[in-house]
Amino acid sequence: MNSLTREGAVTNAPADDYEAERLGNVRPSAWRNPDPAPRYDLVILGGGTAGLTAAAVARERGASVALIEPRLLGGTCLNTGCVPSKALIHSARIFAELRDANRYGTADVGPVQVDFASVMERMRGIRARISRGDAASRLAAMGTDVFFASARFTAADSLHVGGTELKFDKALVATGAQPLVPAIPGLAECGFLTSDTVFDQTSLPERIVVIGGGPLGCEMAQALCRFGARTTIVQNWPLFLPREERDAAQILSGAFARDGLEVRLNTRVVDIRMDGERRIAELLSDDNRSTLEFDAILTGTGRSPRVEGMDLELAGIEYDGRRGVHVDDCLRTSNPRIFAAGDVCLAHRFNDTARASARLAVANALAGANQRWSELVIPWCTYTDPEIAHVGMYVRQAREKGIGVRTFTVPMHTVDRAITDGHDEGFVKIHVRDGTAEILGATIVARHAGEMISEITLAMVAKLGLDTLSRVIHPYPTQSEAIRMAADAFVRSERGPAVTRKLRD
Repeated sequence: MNSLTREGAVTNAPADDYEAERLGNVRPSAWRNPDPAPRYDLVILGGGTAGLTAAAVARERGASVALIEPRLLGGTCLNTGCVPSKALIHSARIFAELRDANRYGTADVGPVQVDFASVMERMRGIRARISRGDAASRLAAMGTDVFFASARFTAADSLHVGGTELKFDKALVATGAQPLVPAIPGLAECGFLTSDTVFDQTSLPERIVVIGGGPLGCEMAQALCRFGARTTIVQNWPLFLPREERDAAQILSGAFARDGLEVRLNTRVVDIRMDGERRIAELLSDDNRSTLEFDAILTGTGRSPRVEGMDLELAGIEYDGRRGVHVDDCLRTSNPRIFAAGDVCLAHRFNDTARASARLAVANALAGANQRWSELVIPWCTYTDPEIAHVGMYVRQAREKGIGVRTFTVPMHTVDRAITDGHDEGFVKIHVRDGTAEILGATIVARHAGEMISEITLAMVAKLGLDTLSRVIHPYPTQSEAIRMAADAFVRSERGPAVTRKLRD
């Protein structure tokens, strides 16, 4: 189950037409690195989301740009992250709906058979199609010099790329992150999957253990379970999705239980061993030991920044293995010529934050802007079913800062569209600063929470109060009406004291 390395690109997927197209776009076998310019306005290390965004923005500004990628263009998002995982999650939702189709008036269709190889083929087709936007030929046509090679800094303003020296005025480190593999005895010997290799599979394991109850672990565990694998999440915490609000995680816990997904909290995998052909994980929960037999194990314990092998020290760039490249609020490193963006330097490792950080870093590097990362409003979403989306502060964060909070909550079971769709679990919860209409943050748990959170994010960016959202007309019926209903509740709460005073007068 371990992946193979081919031309520096991690892949063990079937060599079909889809893979030929993808690799032809993001790592062309006949590619020849260009002759370098005497000096570049911007050199970018890393061709993932942050690097590709930075190259596009810099070229729009008329800058000369070199982009260096040792593996695959498109990075995690295209090849092993957002794109393939969401393709699988959508297929898994379809199968879950089919198994529950009698709720919607169908006759008994019997057991739903999953063709996992076809599911993965569909995913590869989607990935190949989207790879066209990240193609090396497209970058070259934009005027970006693309180098497929490893890069090492040689000085504060130069680096070696495959034996060739590149000089630059400014540079951007956007090398991303890689799966964090836990140090469990026997793990390597038994074989394991990571977020980089799970999408290469063509057969579904009968029993799978997912180590880690964060967003990645929860998303993949639910999808694999819905495909028919007996799936267990092992989480070394008393709760999963520890960053999210507890009532949100509790709703998801109920959804997992209905899917037949087992979750073992406060539990660690302490040893893995082979017993003949059997793979066995030894678990420790408090002082209780137990064993769990499995066919595949997926590590979903997070990702670590890629900071090794670039001689960052020679460029005067401070970093460490946990936080990655150290940056200030303008995403400038300890070398004022060099900036960083994306997973290699950010705590929030999402595609949208990678894009936003790249735009900010390029503006600061090339245009002398003073844009600050802390001023951005950043939403995120865990794409389970239901989805959990969040933006801004949690109540606990506001209280830690001594900020008074009022919260307005609308359960989805009171929203007409959620009822008609048969997906009425969850809520919209919006927090405002006490005594004002200022939106501090929000959490949405719903079938389409990731789509809904953008309305609140826009309001926060535009500094619109919650009362303004009450005046937004939503098409009826839509699940996003829950946002308007929360805003209406806020307006009623504000009018109450005024009406009472008027009646008293």
